Amino acid sequence: MDSTPKRVLVPRNCVDFRNKVVLAPMVRSGELPMRLLALTYGADLVWGPETVDQSMIGTTRRLNPRTQTIEFTRLSSRAARAPDTNQRESVIYRIHPARESRRLIFQLGTASPTRAVEAAKLVAGDVAGIDVNAGCPKPFSTAGGMGAALLSTPDKLCAILEALVREVGSAYEIGISVKIRILETAEKTEALVRRLCQTGITGLTVHCRTRPMRPRERAIRDQLRMIGQVCREAGVACLMNGDVVSREQAEELAQEYGVDGAMIATAAEANPSCFRRENEGGLVPWRDLAEECLRIALEVENKFGNTKFILGSLIPGKEGLRRMVSMARSYREVCEIFGLEEEMGGLAREVDERIGITYEKDERGAVKIAKLKNETARAAGGNMARIKSSPTDGRNVLAQRGTDTVRVIAMET
Repeated sequence: MDSTPKRVLVPRNCVDFRNKVVLAPMVRSGELPMRLLALTYGADLVWGPETVDQSMIGTTRRLNPRTQTIEFTRLSSRAARAPDTNQRESVIYRIHPARESRRLIFQLGTASPTRAVEAAKLVAGDVAGIDVNAGCPKPFSTAGGMGAALLSTPDKLCAILEALVREVGSAYEIGISVKIRILETAEKTEALVRRLCQTGITGLTVHCRTRPMRPRERAIRDQLRMIGQVCREAGVACLMNGDVVSREQAEELAQEYGVDGAMIATAAEANPSCFRRENEGGLVPWRDLAEECLRIALEVENKFGNTKFILGSLIPGKEGLRRMVSMARSYREVCEIFGLEEEMGGLAREVDERIGITYEKDERGAVKIAKLKNETARAAGGNMARIKSSPTDGRNVLAQRGTDTVRVIAMET
């Protein structure tokens, strides 16, 4: 008798989720700079932030020759109504094909099989898979029946997955997967997972919290072993998510509960080097990560507001630098704050100009930042030379900030 475990065929352009530790989909935090940082430090795959189907439909795909990134852009609704106005197109989604495309899973927010297929086809040729968000409980996701609202409409969720498998997965030879939350009882969760596994998906991720639970509440793993068993019987790869903080812990939990791998969210938002094993160097000091993030953001011309958001999650709250970055109004100012004018200042000016940031003098802002610099200097004993964090700083980042109490909590999708 053949004892080989059943496996759903993994398409040619897809990556098998088994034995993987991956970056979870996170609103705002999961943009390109964070994804590339996570891959640099050992993430096997990365999920992009949830992108709603209607925001993708109508976009134009283009290759940016300066950054070598693929950008999906569109005019704002106001600009579309008045096309003679001189307005920039908005970048809805950005991919770095050389550094991430075959390790990138595009997460789709949808409540319609038709719109899901239309949106997924736009990006399917540039990613390793399409993942349907059926787990995010935030109103921006559940509005219109998307996200965790799909847990209450399993017929619709299955119809979406079946349409994607049939019209996108097969055509582009990529995987279709879904991310869910546990339901109120194990019986309800099991019934749902069995239905989902029959749609043709290659992977399923379970966030070990119910829909009403928030990130600060401890993950519930009582149903996880059962979910892994159901997926294994159907040949579908199963990832777990919730309170995972390192590669070592992810592998231990996967082994303990019989699942195929794990996602890391909040811990990766605070320090994406958490994917690196301890014997390979472990956690990187926060300042090194912040500077590397800034460098990547400039190279790919990331939206400035988003870069500040990501930097805010990397810099510990007690650091004066965090407040200064939050007040900065341009990439050039951020480079000055980090003492990187010589290394990155020229590129920062170019990027500011390209993305429409002007240099009108803001005396009040300059005074506030100068005051904060003085306060930081006094706290550091008057030494404002560029100081690298000691190696132990990086290893204690999660302990200092608390993986469950990071000030900027990841909106896991």
